This record gives sequence, structure tokens and C-alpha cells, in this order.
Amino acid sequence: MKAVKIAAIILIVAGVMGLVYGGFSYTRNTSNIEVGSMELSVKENQSVKVPVWAGVAAVGLGVGLLVVPGRKGTTR
Repeated sequence: MKAVKIAAIILIVAGVMGLVYGGFSYTRNTSNIEVGSMELSVKENQSVKVPVWAGVAAVGLGVGLLVVPGRKGTTR
């Protein structure tokens, strides 16, 4: 598979997942404190929303890369 086709498939999958799920969340460690044998850590949940236009744009760009034929070589 060519690199362009792989990139197109990744864009399509990412765009569809963005449209279906609407975003993703992750946990971030904000601080760790160690006092003697005691340890205190704070974990913070973050969420990222994926705009609908970004999902549609990713799918459209991926489909466009698959549909438009690439160059076979350079001619002079």
C-alpha cells in the first residue's frame, strides 16, 4: 500500500470516529508530592470535543485522496 492510501484510510477512520463519538477524554497527573513514605497525587480528567466540521473535513479529505489518482512518475 502506498503512503497516500494509508494516510487517506487513517483520515477516514479518524473522521468517522470523531463524528460518532464527538470527542475523547483522558486523565492527566497534575502533581505528585512525596513526604517521607507518603505519596499524594492529583489526577485531573480532561475532555476534548471534536467539532463536526473537523470530522466531515477529515472524511472528505481522505475520500479525496483515495479518489484522485496519484502521479505515476515525473515527465519532462
